[in-house]
Amino acid sequence: MMAAFDLNTGLRGELLEHEPLADHTSWRVGGPAQRMYKPADIDDLALFLSQLDADEPLLWVGLGSNLLVRDGGVRGTVILTSGLLNGLHLENTTTVRAEAGVACNKVARFCAQHHLVGAEFLAGIPGTVGGALAMNAGAFGGETWTWVNHVETIDRHGERRVRTPAEYQISYREIHGPQGEWFVAAHFTLNSGDGAAAQQRIKGLLAERNRKQPTAQPSCGSVFRNPTADYAARLIEACGLKGQCIGAACVSEKHANFIVNMGDARAADIEALIAKVQHTVAQTHGVQLKPEVHIVGVPAA
Repeated sequence: MMAAFDLNTGLRGELLEHEPLADHTSWRVGGPAQRMYKPADIDDLALFLSQLDADEPLLWVGLGSNLLVRDGGVRGTVILTSGLLNGLHLENTTTVRAEAGVACNKVARFCAQHHLVGAEFLAGIPGTVGGALAMNAGAFGGETWTWVNHVETIDRHGERRVRTPAEYQISYREIHGPQGEWFVAAHFTLNSGDGAAAQQRIKGLLAERNRKQPTAQPSCGSVFRNPTADYAARLIEACGLKGQCIGAACVSEKHANFIVNMGDARAADIEALIAKVQHTVAQTHGVQLKPEVHIVGVPAA
């Protein structure tokens, strides 16, 4: 449904209202977005942003794989990037430009096909490039920003900039940099190497992921960051929390750092289970687990 929103007709994207965010998040829960914009490309996104009110709340969503949207939904405008900001190409023999909406596993395969090595770990990240940049996502010992040469950003006025890693503070599962900007593309510089071997490594990593993680059930991936010199999954399992449920939200029997939607979970169930796990681990081990997942929106009325 088109929104009654006073915007320039030069826009080429799609503006929706009351769009169910359960359709755009990997947990398959959450209320609607007040508005959602699906940009045609980065230029169209810049035009859209330039016309928004300065105080319009914005939320950026890729595959929604690291996001818990509360049952009351999200006020303001959601910018959807997955499958929309989807440019992916070689810039030169060792550098790949990937836009924010490209799935990380697609980048991994693209690099291997072009005989570039180092990005295989991206196949284990169930999100998009934009999200991977925003949280320095990692898997199988690799981290996103290790391979970043520079990034392209956009602000709420539609102004675009090019920035280097030196302009950010980069650490485990978080980065800090210029405020009020969002990533729209990354330029990864990798090593030339054996593409066939890289493709085999990707297959092996995905097989390991499927063996150890509940990939067939709706989840957000790892719920908690690993504490220093330990693993969140070990602490949770040691508390006997595997299989614990609130409503249809359950701690996975396969991997304790995953919470899965068994069918009809509500966001409130998942949030309550996150809190229960944190409380139990803190009481038992004296460790305060910090969520990787971002919790947004308002509770159901």
